[in-house]
Amino acid sequence: MRKVLFYVPLGLFLLLTAFLLSGLFSNPRERDSAMLNKPLPPFALADVMQAEHIWTADQLKGEAFLLNVWGTWCPTCNAELAYLTELSEQGIKIVGLYYELPRDPAFDAPFDLALLQQDVTQKLAQHGNPYRFNMLDIDRSLSLDLGVSGAPETFIVDADGIVRAHHIGDINPQVWRSKLAPLYQQWSQR
Repeated sequence: MRKVLFYVPLGLFLLLTAFLLSGLFSNPRERDSAMLNKPLPPFALADVMQAEHIWTADQLKGEAFLLNVWGTWCPTCNAELAYLTELSEQGIKIVGLYYELPRDPAFDAPFDLALLQQDVTQKLAQHGNPYRFNMLDIDRSLSLDLGVSGAPETFIVDADGIVRAHHIGDINPQVWRSKLAPLYQQWSQR
């Protein structure tokens, strides 16, 4: 009985230690999306600059593209705009998904589309505009469906509208060359 009382806590301690160590040495940017190899969820989102135009998942089919989740409030997003613009100039199709921060009516002013459009225009003029268009995810419905935890995040979507890759964090030359370019080439040539 004494051996059981010794080995059970020791075994539990070792399991807990292994679990905590695995988390300590894991890379949070390598979290797989639940959407990998699944179609984009259905959505109907307004264009940021032309609110009367509504984008749907079916309209995005036909060509592989990067779906870049971003916001003007995000310094990392602003920093990656110049490199994304270079990619866009090389023929990479990039679609923006504008991630609006939640608003608290007790503290924040109500949402103002004209002010957002002005802010987006200013940021893109300042840092570069890689986007064919930007969709406004005001209630974060598509972002939540995709499992987005913040910005920036980027998804590679193939010509059939299937999510093929997910990257958390900025896209820079090293990330593009080592991780995303091979995947983009693979899915854009099908």
